[in-house]
Amino acid sequence: MAVAELVVPEQITAAQYLRMSFEHDAEFVEGRIVERAMPTWEHSFMQGFLIRELWRLGQPVGFIVVPEQRVQVSSEHFRVPDVCVVTEAPVGGIVTTPPYLCVEILSPEDSAAATLAKVREYLHFGVAWVWVIDPLTLAGQVHNQTGAANVEDRVFSTDRFSVDVTDMNR
Repeated sequence: MAVAELVVPEQITAAQYLRMSFEHDAEFVEGRIVERAMPTWEHSFMQGFLIRELWRLGQPVGFIVVPEQRVQVSSEHFRVPDVCVVTEAPVGGIVTTPPYLCVEILSPEDSAAATLAKVREYLHFGVAWVWVIDPLTLAGQVHNQTGAANVEDRVFSTDRFSVDVTDMNR
């Protein structure tokens, strides 16, 4: 089943979206609620591993690591990265300043075009680093303001730390 927009009778406002709750949080893009793919076991396992590792690496330098946090990347776009690393807790529960790192863990239903659109939104918003990880192959991409690099060696890095996702299986 492909990720799709939820059926709503008409477009809604960002304020309406923010008052809504979902069993599996949805994103908001230009008046439309966009359903996110249900995570697979591999997706959830990778997410748990990354939260644990990023917390271990980030806590000493003041980073806060959270799963599935709403991030307002523009007035009409709210994204929900699988893992988010910020330098301070958000006021009002929504991240409105650029996170240090956003991680998108791929699900079978995710399209390359939709994932790349999210990456562009994060970078345009000012996110320093964006990781896209395939939990099956343990490969992916690292994006920042100066470009992108494919990751084949299973080591995802920023200017502050690296995570070897091969360790997930230990």
